[in-house]
Amino acid sequence: MTYRLCMCRSIKTLREPYTSDVTDEDVRAAALQYVRKISGFRAPSARNTEAFERAVESITAATTTLLAELQVKHPAARDR
Repeated sequence: MTYRLCMCRSIKTLREPYTSDVTDEDVRAAALQYVRKISGFRAPSARNTEAFERAVESITAATTTLLAELQVKHPAARDR
């Protein structure tokens, strides 16, 4: 996989009521930002690419599960 060389965005809140219409791309971008931040690498070296990608995929899956299972008390109560 090729990683973009542009500045990576900040992780934003992906649950209601802070945002709506969260895409798979939004979730993956947040996972990628997280892995970049904790690893200290913007893009992995050839020998670390597999571990880096596995981490992104694991975090993407965990985030998707978390967002699907969260119970929001007042889903449309606040605009941000």
